[in-house]
Amino acid sequence: MKISFNRQEISNKIAPLMSVVSGKSTLSAVEGILIEANSADSCTLTVFDLEKGMRITVDAEVLEQGSYIINAQKFNQTLKVMDGEDIVLTVDAKLNAMFECGKSSHRMGALKAEEFPEIPDLVTEKGFVINSSSLKKMLSKVSYAMGVNEPRPVLNGCFIKTEQGKVNVVACDGFKLAVCSENTKLEKLEGSSKGADYSFIVPVKSVNEIVKLLSDDEDDEVTVYMSHKNMVVVFEDIVFFTRLITGEYVDYNRIIIRNHKIQVSAAKQDIIAALEKASLITEERIAGSVRSHVRVEVCEDILKVSAVSSAGSIYDEFNVEHTGDDISIAFNNRFLIDSIRACRSEKIKISMSSPLMSINVEPCDDEDGEELFMLLPVRTRD
Repeated sequence: MKISFNRQEISNKIAPLMSVVSGKSTLSAVEGILIEANSADSCTLTVFDLEKGMRITVDAEVLEQGSYIINAQKFNQTLKVMDGEDIVLTVDAKLNAMFECGKSSHRMGALKAEEFPEIPDLVTEKGFVINSSSLKKMLSKVSYAMGVNEPRPVLNGCFIKTEQGKVNVVACDGFKLAVCSENTKLEKLEGSSKGADYSFIVPVKSVNEIVKLLSDDEDDEVTVYMSHKNMVVVFEDIVFFTRLITGEYVDYNRIIIRNHKIQVSAAKQDIIAALEKASLITEERIAGSVRSHVRVEVCEDILKVSAVSSAGSIYDEFNVEHTGDDISIAFNNRFLIDSIRACRSEKIKISMSSPLMSINVEPCDDEDGEELFMLLPVRTRD
């Protein structure tokens, strides 16, 4: 194989690939980039860590066709340190890879393409087309609530359900729950007899990568191909694919309390400002100390925020709209900040019943229940 490509162009192209490459593995092939030069003016680069992968196509002058695997980290570092605009990559039959650029050269080993793990089908009959910015907004809102290393595998990801022009996105880790729904344009694949109704669970690491790749442009769309165990998202010049989490997701509608007796409405920024002050205490890391909680008290039309730890104490209060009984309740401060920050509205409603029951955080103007963020309180001795 012998190919020539622009150094800066390919450096920019492989930047997204590096976040998917496996750092350490017993299989050398998954630490590499599969380079396939099978046409005259381009080649494809693929990475796959056995859970998620990515493929891009780059412009190149293919002088001799072939397919080989080259260590991704070494490939990327070589591109950064070599001088000149054009690089010629040659791989011979003895698996010696040679990078040549100007008067400099760099030799390293390569692997046969046959050693690369089998990737899923990147095009299927099932799937849908969805607006990129809408999907990005929804995933960004709920991603903080995804589980990491949860005993129940289905919680270690994001549940997505598409049906009749509506998308539901849910994340839950046993302490917090985030639900986001939006009416958005959904189209079935061209020429496919299948509809656009699907439900699946995307692993947490794959969700984070997809959010990075999705565009904020409201006119952009992405194509999603579905299979029983995999999902493929096709962007303008990148193909991202991931294994799905198998299993039935939790019945989140059953665990959400809809008839809370206490409601508090306040400006979102006022609450966040008070909680950020409390974070100076609750997130202080001192050897031998236990991270403290934040206490929220509602007395008539005053909301009080306080925290005490070995680092000191903090107190703040501000006016709110309040219906129902007075209440004093404690939370993990970071969880509460994330739940409130996820709300799109500048004014939010917090619904509660008792210091031991979960609360709901919702936008005040959300009459259709399109966003809801649930959080369990912290049990305290006092």
